[in-house]
Amino acid sequence: MGLALTVGVFGVLVLFHAAYSTIHYRGLLKITEEEFSGPPYNVVIELFVGLMLCFWAALTVPGKFKSIHPHSEENRIVSLPANLDFMIFNHRGKVFPVELDAKLRQ
Repeated sequence: MGLALTVGVFGVLVLFHAAYSTIHYRGLLKITEEEFSGPPYNVVIELFVGLMLCFWAALTVPGKFKSIHPHSEENRIVSLPANLDFMIFNHRGKVFPVELDAKLRQ
């Protein structure tokens, strides 16, 4: 994990350097009164390399993926109560006033 985190930080620094290079390039174009048509190719390559480093770090830092197969040994058993009538779910709907709910049903 230490190597992946270091690569991720390095990737972010490469992306910041590419952004700084683009800003510096635009400043030079303003001085020479030329039109900005896009960043130089070395900045585009730098962006691609930084993006790939960040992607690699994002996929390796969290750890191994857990299995989603239903018959996997890693799955834990979840049991529901026999009577589903009294199940309570906490959700954002409780912040709405009761009168609003009654108005919507009419």
